[in-house]
Amino acid sequence: MRQRLGITALFVLAAGVSLVAEDRYESFDKNPHWDSHNNRPSIALRKLVKQDFGFSPTHHARGKRPGELGGMVHPSAQPAYYAKRIPTRTLEHRLTASGTVNCTGRQFHVLVGFFNSNTLKEWRTPNTISLRLYGRGDVFYAYVEYATSRWRAGGDNPRPFPFLTDPKTGSRQQNGFAANTVHRWSLTYDPLGNGGGGTVTATIDNATAVCHLDPHHKQDGATFNRCGLMTVMKHWDSGGELWLDDITINGRTETFDHDPVWESFQNRRKYWSTDVRPLFDFGFSRTRLSGGRKNGEFGGLVFRGDCRFADRMAYCADRLDQLSLAKPIAAAGKISLHRAVSDSTTLIGFFHSTRSMKPSNSQSSATPDDFLGLAIEGPSRDGFFLYPLYRFHGDLSRVARGTDRPVILPNRKSHDWTFRYSPTGAGGRGKITVTLDRKTTVLELGQSHRLAPTRFNRFGIITTWIDGNGQRIYFDDLKYTASQK
Repeated sequence: MRQRLGITALFVLAAGVSLVAEDRYESFDKNPHWDSHNNRPSIALRKLVKQDFGFSPTHHARGKRPGELGGMVHPSAQPAYYAKRIPTRTLEHRLTASGTVNCTGRQFHVLVGFFNSNTLKEWRTPNTISLRLYGRGDVFYAYVEYATSRWRAGGDNPRPFPFLTDPKTGSRQQNGFAANTVHRWSLTYDPLGNGGGGTVTATIDNATAVCHLDPHHKQDGATFNRCGLMTVMKHWDSGGELWLDDITINGRTETFDHDPVWESFQNRRKYWSTDVRPLFDFGFSRTRLSGGRKNGEFGGLVFRGDCRFADRMAYCADRLDQLSLAKPIAAAGKISLHRAVSDSTTLIGFFHSTRSMKPSNSQSSATPDDFLGLAIEGPSRDGFFLYPLYRFHGDLSRVARGTDRPVILPNRKSHDWTFRYSPTGAGGRGKITVTLDRKTTVLELGQSHRLAPTRFNRFGIITTWIDGNGQRIYFDDLKYTASQK
């Protein structure tokens, strides 16, 4: 239920400055019918997911004898795998896997390697060291990648290998591997590589990719209890077939001349998925996933938007009196991040219903015009942060950067957050202070940015201006500036 408080709400900044602003409170115990655009799919579009992989008596991967691992694999938000149980290993252990592979499908996206069956969430999937195989027509591409227990990830550049190098210019061009051809592959993790920081090396035929773990990632830790074939957990995408044989895992070989009875999880089933990029599905929800006081909250599936197309941008927000940068602006509430795929972003904050949604061919910035608020996003190498950013009239923008920003994990935990903009902060330039639980980050405005003729008339979720993947995220018990009178 939306309430306009009868008294003036007091926001006290970390700098000790008391700021006064009229506050509005929304508990979402019933649908507030906020203003919205394109935030729900116009049609109930579903896509068929067909997982049909595991042991097969066939011989596509040309191992020593008939029998192999593989079949039809579909990318989807839901996990599926066929894998061998292994003794639990960590980033302090050496890991090796190898075999043959034949990619017969024209389009697919899969992971082959080490993972933890207890932490199957998202891409990049925590607790993984893997080869990522990406089929596109007559070729497929291969990447080496890893993710720690805290969703911090890395890979080989992260461009695929191998490359063709122009001997005259030295430029490198992507070159895939031939489909419908048997290749030898290997994957090795050396905990002593890179001076003890850890190194992942992958080969396909004579091509090699080397990935050194980013500094401090090894300290996050990771545990692995399975090795095999796993889906990429993003959203629905085209699936295809691939086959593996003569697999050796940590020195032990499987020939698949009979069913090895490896562990199966959702690898033989068909179902319909509504997690289809770029169909947004967010707004009021009768659930209670963010830790609010009552049933009912705000959120759902938020894909990145694309300002080049009117139907690829969306918002759901409360109508406000027109706000300016001359006076304080604040917000607070509960938040819970349930799924967060690499290359995904959610924006919540203050924006303009027209200028922030104006189509443009520009792809220079992912932040909408006339926006002041929070972003929940990566980059993959650092996990997921909650941090302040803005883009004012005249393309004046800044983003809080660095690894000291508050970290939020897609583990469904409930957090408290606050956002406070002070026009008198930072010596009069203006300052934004954000907290997530007890962690604080500060973003000072650029010189004269506060003087931009920027106006805000909405508060809520709005999509980015450059497209990408999606998050499932929920907010509740929201308190926010509604008027500056």
